[in-house]
Amino acid sequence: MHELSIVCSIVELASQAAQGRSVRRVTLEIGKLSGVEPQAVAFCFPEVARGTPVEDATLDIREVDAEARCDVCGAEFPTPDMLSACPCGSRQFQRLRGEELNIKSIEVEEAA
Repeated sequence: MHELSIVCSIVELASQAAQGRSVRRVTLEIGKLSGVEPQAVAFCFPEVARGTPVEDATLDIREVDAEARCDVCGAEFPTPDMLSACPCGSRQFQRLRGEELNIKSIEVEEAA
């Protein structure tokens, strides 16, 4: 379960970004072909965040659909799995989206 180490890194980065303040929300983008299970991230988050500035934060996970551009015909098309092909039949393409794992935003309490 590599999601545990990923969540540890997210909590550490969010805590550093908060600079001593409480984190209100962490927003993630997780590509559907990233190999990261959003449910596992959500499961680990509260436990890892306990006792940190991120403890009471809301975790917002946005799943990113996978898309590619065909090298042959130039069409952009969804790639729901790693074995997808372009509607033209080609398997030569460049992934545009769907493999990312990003911290999109970290919202912190206003400084007193």
